[in-house]
Formats: sequence, structure tokens, C-alpha cells
Amino acid sequence: MKRKTTREAVVLVWVMAAVAGCERGPSPNTVTSETGCPAALAKATAAVRQAERPGTAWNGPTSGPAAAPGRSLVYVAQTMTNPGVAGVARGLLEAASVVGWKVRVIDGDGTPAGIQAALSQAITLKPSGIVVGGFDPLLTAQQLARAEAAGIPLIGWHAVPSPGPSADPKLFTNITTKVEDVARISADWVIARSGGDAGAVLFTDDSIPFARNKAELIKRELGTCAGVRVLAYENIPIPDASQRTPQEVSSLLSRFGGRWTYSVAINDLYFADAAPALRAAGKPGSGPPFNIGAGDGDPSAFQRINGRQYQSATVPEPLNQQGWQIVDEFNRSFAGRPPSGYVAPVHVATAANSVGATAWDPEGYREAYRRIWRG
Repeated sequence: MKRKTTREAVVLVWVMAAVAGCERGPSPNTVTSETGCPAALAKATAAVRQAERPGTAWNGPTSGPAAAPGRSLVYVAQTMTNPGVAGVARGLLEAASVVGWKVRVIDGDGTPAGIQAALSQAITLKPSGIVVGGFDPLLTAQQLARAEAAGIPLIGWHAVPSPGPSADPKLFTNITTKVEDVARISADWVIARSGGDAGAVLFTDDSIPFARNKAELIKRELGTCAGVRVLAYENIPIPDASQRTPQEVSSLLSRFGGRWTYSVAINDLYFADAAPALRAAGKPGSGPPFNIGAGDGDPSAFQRINGRQYQSATVPEPLNQQGWQIVDEFNRSFAGRPPSGYVAPVHVATAANSVGATAWDPEGYREAYRRIWRG
């Protein structure tokens, strides 16, 4: 073993001191080259340790209007093959059953024409409210105008980049974690986990503005560490991921070999599709490459993480809770109240902190919403 130089030892001590007192988290490698980034590494390590802490008590709404009776919702899904979109739908159905509302799910099949047709069908059903589930509302400008003319309120899930109300497109509220926080922590995980020395591949779907924005933010944060090199930016539409991802992964392995050590994807599903190609190439399930999904934390992602099968971490959305939140936000709209303003905190799930769970759910939200809806 080579002896550390004085310079390297100083850097290591500095980084360890910067994160002293934090809870147990990733164990970054020592920064051992001129391409390291001690300041960015210390910042990333502290942020990841905070985000990896286990679940916290419910900090969402605890008051609001009692549940309105006899309402109906239509959930227009970008595609139900997107695990995040499907996970929110399950939470919505669960919460609607509590208040006695009817819900219909219409699948847009991941294409502009399919989404437009699905939203048109939703409007003809004359529901009490419509959910814009994971697609860009600007793709459906004509349908949105029809919904507004009919007085049907719209709530988005990952419909626009930011949480909260939207004037253009008009949404009562948009439910999402803050994309800036999700992008930053996923990139920070790579910086911290690699000790500031990584060759990274970024998987995204540029056809979705939300995803494209997230990918650009991830790339920007990775760029804060000179030792982290973005080897490739892979634009693979989510509906095509099962077909294209294995081929692209094989190509990446041929191009970069051992230089490819980390991956970040805007959605966990890319790693389900990458696994066969990585396995065929003889890559270990525990990595490298070490893979993190910047959303959405569906059960299959947790299974890969807990089984150490080609995914190491995810930045999960609390999908089931967000389905319940959609019901609560619609109820506020029906009562003439403003949206709750709740935004779930950012979290990093790993095999170490998920303890075999297959989802990330904040504690106490079901009880809190039930109390609100009882009045």
C-alpha cells in the first residue's frame, strides 16, 4: 500500500472534520488526486447524511375542510408503465375510498396523441376534478381550455417544475418534491459516495420538460466537483426505455469500460431495463457502476436496492402520500380554500436505511388526513 502524501492526509482530515457529528451515512473515498473537490465533497457528504436519516414525523397539514360528499375524479396518466405515475394512482384510489369518491384512471400511453385523447375523454365524463398525471400540460392546451370552460379544477402531479399553484397552465396546485432538491441530492450522492472521483452516465427523457429540467440540474451539480466527469447524457423516452436501454447500456460499456463507475437516472425504471445488459457483461449487482434514481422510488426500485441488484439508491417520492394529498387538495378546492402548500422533504433511500421496505412513506399522514376529512 502506498503511503499517503502530506497533502492527501490534510485533505482527508479536513473533509472528516467538516462532517463530524453527522449521523451514519455514505463512506466517501479519500480524495487522492488533483482533480478532487474537497469543498464540494464536504458539502455533499453532509447533505447526503442528512437526507439518509430514517423517516420523520408528519409535518404536513393537520387542519382543513371536512370531506365533500359524492365527488368524482379522473386521473389522466402520462403512462401507467411509469412506476411513479402508477404509484400515485394507487394512493389516489386508496384515499378516495376513505371519503367515498369515485376515481377513474385513463392511460395516455406515453404519446402526445394518446394523452390528448385521454384528457378529452376525461372532460366528457364531467368529473368533479381531473389529475394531470406526469405530463406537460402544454401538450394539451386545447383540452385544458375546455376543462377550464367547463369549470373542472385541475391538479397536477409532476406536471410543472415547481410545487404549488400554477397560473399558466392553470392548475389549482402541482404536487411534487422540489426538483432542485431532488437533482442536487442525487448528484451529491455520487460526489459523496465516490469521494469526488467518478465517471458518470446520466439517463433522462428530454421529451418531458420536467425530466429535462431535472437532468440539467443534476448535470450542473455534478459539475461542482472537478473529479466527477459526465461521460454520457442518454436521452431515452420512458415509453421506449425497455427496448432502448439494454442496447444503450451495452454500447456505453463498450465505449467507457471501467471508467463508467456511477449512473444517475431521472426515473428508477431505467435501472430495471439496464440490469440485463449489466449482468450479461459480468458486472456485479452491487456495482460498479453504482446507480441512483432521482425519482420515483417505486417498489421495484426498493427491491433492486435491498437486493443489491444494479441499483444502490433512490431519491423517492412519497407516492402513496401524494395520492392522498391529491384528494385533500381537491377537497380544499371544492370548499373554496387555498391549497395546503405541503411539499414532501427530500430523502435518499439505500439498503442500509430502508430496512427491507418497498416504499418511502412519511409517518402519520393517513391519520392526519382522516382527522381533517372527518371535520
